[in-house]
Amino acid sequence: MQTRPVWVEISRDNLIANYHELRAVLRRHLALASVQASGAGNDAPTILAVVKANAYGHGMSECAKLLHEAGAQWLGVTSIEEAVRARSICPTAQILVMSGIWDGEAGAVVEHRLTPIVWERFHLDLLEAEARRQGLPPQSIGVHLELDTGMSRQGVSLHGDALKEILMRFHTTSALRLDGLATHFSAPEVLDSEETNRQRLLFEAALRVVAAAGLRPKWIHAGNSATILRGEQLEPMLKAASRIGAQLMLRPGLSLYGYAPRLTKAFTESEHAVVPPDLPRAKLSPVLAWKTRIASLRQIATGESAGYNATFRAYRPTRLALLPLGYADGLSRLLSNRGSVLLRGHRAPIAGRVSMDQTIVDVTDIPGVQIGDEVVILGGQGEGCIDAYELADLAGTIPYEVLCNIASRVPRLLVD
Repeated sequence: MQTRPVWVEISRDNLIANYHELRAVLRRHLALASVQASGAGNDAPTILAVVKANAYGHGMSECAKLLHEAGAQWLGVTSIEEAVRARSICPTAQILVMSGIWDGEAGAVVEHRLTPIVWERFHLDLLEAEARRQGLPPQSIGVHLELDTGMSRQGVSLHGDALKEILMRFHTTSALRLDGLATHFSAPEVLDSEETNRQRLLFEAALRVVAAAGLRPKWIHAGNSATILRGEQLEPMLKAASRIGAQLMLRPGLSLYGYAPRLTKAFTESEHAVVPPDLPRAKLSPVLAWKTRIASLRQIATGESAGYNATFRAYRPTRLALLPLGYADGLSRLLSNRGSVLLRGHRAPIAGRVSMDQTIVDVTDIPGVQIGDEVVILGGQGEGCIDAYELADLAGTIPYEVLCNIASRVPRLLVD
């Protein structure tokens, strides 16, 4: 049992509410759309809940079960290792392995009833070899094929005959069954993005090639949190799914955990949000709160320093509090002398360098501070709040990284 006072609280209520809010947003978009999906007989797209990277730092063990019980039929993970863990938590879920497979993993795909995303020929070779080894019948292993529409990361190239050649592997005597087609938009958070429109049109053209080959996948998916919240690409993707008799699936991640992706008017390196006045805001609530307690207190005189390399020097008599967490717990060293924490409802600035296992904060202006007081790194306290956007801006990164970087040695505790 861990007794070090560093922990993360995961709100059951907020996670489930965010999932249902995303479903409600989809229904609102569909009510405004001129077309409804017809391929699989369902009007609303299916939500695949992305729980990869330890549920974006929130804890897969805690979040996958809650999301599945709330109605998420599909869970998305990165690797076979994550998928096996998710299967142990959710025996009846559909689990999509989103980053392919490696040698030695095909047996786990079959054993744990996993659905891998594939695009390399060796992915198919591994699965077919495993099917022969086990004597499996034709079309017994379902896969989703990813198409590269412009990310140049994963997916079958749409240049030349690469797609037609790989589609030939899905014949009636093969152990493989083409259950889904996927792509990944490179800039879904960019408003009126020409790149996203171009990618979608390439995806639709590829769907026609698949249909012409006589294949009928059950699912197509090409959108994430931004796609759901904006709704801009939903209608054409619903039409595309309907034309080949498929069901549209969307893959939200960050929004499930309470953070909407930041939207921009055009492609830019800036991560600052631009929210159009006519874009409705989803009612999302952060799921995670990160907390610790004061481990020690000391007084230093004017001119004395604190932390490595004396980057903090007191300009007045100063009271310092020691927190028992540091960059090994996921608190970025880039927050040194820049970030702050919440203590007794007030902000206490970080004083000096964030160390591996400890951080010092200046509590001079906060009366009554005592050893053992609760400190909030991420979350709310009193009327104050520190969110992942703020820490990301200070560290020059994105909220995804802030959340994912919280170390596994920090326990996740379900609350409410």
